Amino acid sequence: MKQSEMIKQLSDQELKKSLLLTQLSLLILAISISIVVFDRLSDWLLQIRWNSEEIFYYGVIPGIIIILFNILLYLVVPKKYLNDGGINKRLFTSMSPIEILYFTLLIAIAEEALFRGVLQYTVGYIIASLIFAFVHIRYLKKPVLFLSVVLVSFYLGYIYKLTGNLLTVMTAHFLVDFLLGLFIHYKGEVYVYE
Repeated sequence: MKQSEMIKQLSDQELKKSLLLTQLSLLILAISISIVVFDRLSDWLLQIRWNSEEIFYYGVIPGIIIILFNILLYLVVPKKYLNDGGINKRLFTSMSPIEILYFTLLIAIAEEALFRGVLQYTVGYIIASLIFAFVHIRYLKKPVLFLSVVLVSFYLGYIYKLTGNLLTVMTAHFLVDFLLGLFIHYKGEVYVYE
């Protein structure tokens, strides 16, 4: 069954619940692997540092760059190449702005905790970035979407490699998903990397 057909069979609440369970599973996986990989939880927590200048330069500015990249894609690439099967449109048009805030915050925390804070820390930048891209399986048959996810994944991985600070990549990831989620909510278009 095609993804778009499966989506039509789910209610808005079931779709949100699925997203919530997926992200909570990623967060639990990140915590579980961290318990094995790190000697102490405090070692893992060293990757989370509040440094407003670093968060601005390596979180906010890259987030804005990724958003501008998405806007450029939206303006120059035919819409059929940016269609993810309707999941993002369905999710974000059914959410209130406050739900978008909470969901995209959870997505940024869960995905970056796992892919940068655990996987990149243990298996390296390239492998973690590729795993992040391939986890977004629904983009595999959409070359433009998949390539953009790969580029964003390597960009976020590089930011983490430079800073070693999960708050920078969580900030960038959150800004991208939240602002593009709001765009979808109000315009019904574009995609995000959740």
